[in-house]
Amino acid sequence: MMKALYSGVSGMRSHQTKMDVIGNNIANVNTYGYKSQRTTFRDVYYQQMKNPANPDDLGGGVYRGGTNSGQVGYGAQIGSIDTLHTISGYSPTNSSRDVYINGDGYFMVETSSGDKLYTRLGSFNFDSAGNLVDPNGSIVMGWNGSAGGTTTTDPDDLSPIHIANFDDYKSITINTDGSITGVHNTTDTVTVLGQIAVAYIPNPNALVLEGNSYYRVGNNVGTISYNEPGSAGSGTGALVTGGLEMSNVDLANEFSDMIITQRGYQANTKIISVVDQMLEELVNLKR
Repeated sequence: MMKALYSGVSGMRSHQTKMDVIGNNIANVNTYGYKSQRTTFRDVYYQQMKNPANPDDLGGGVYRGGTNSGQVGYGAQIGSIDTLHTISGYSPTNSSRDVYINGDGYFMVETSSGDKLYTRLGSFNFDSAGNLVDPNGSIVMGWNGSAGGTTTTDPDDLSPIHIANFDDYKSITINTDGSITGVHNTTDTVTVLGQIAVAYIPNPNALVLEGNSYYRVGNNVGTISYNEPGSAGSGTGALVTGGLEMSNVDLANEFSDMIITQRGYQANTKIISVVDQMLEELVNLKR
């Protein structure tokens, strides 16, 4: 009888965690670059009540049939919380410094503490010193000048994108291949000032969520390559300027999951209620 009580408690805990994940997804339905999460359950421990046995020939034409095992489970637990890295749609922003990766790939940025992190959010701008930065002040990584276009697997080959003599240029543009061009104020010549790198990550499911639309490299991501966006064989998509990636949260799916999770939680609370009534009946036998 007490086994059912423990099963109900474990089911409540599991469904509560799933509801937390659903709530976070719905809260980020309009967060640019957000990737939704899902929760899966798995069963826990089983107590062996009856062992299986093979059929047996007892001789003299007498046979004993085989028997199957009998086990009692102890409820459910969280099996995994997965991030769904499916590519979402393009949302126009009319800002020439906003870029959308039209395919696989991640931008790499360097934070003020020197950490190298990854993001799908291409909301960039230049600060007064000529650094290409995101809304958090992290500097976008790539190649300076016209040195870009070379695929590498060593992140140390990249540099924070910085335009020297930033005030000497006008009409600074981010192009589909990630190159940054500007027109010189005096000579009116078009100059390549830098190149944004896009990282191809073989197993993005192994990325660790950091908040602020950032991911940190964890174990099992594979060998990361850094490429010119959309280059042949790189596995990365080209850039589209003037827009950002929308959240990939499917509200219809989240609401249906929320109803299912609520009912699952309710059913598990019912188990506890019924077991309590059974225990009450047992205690009252003495009366």
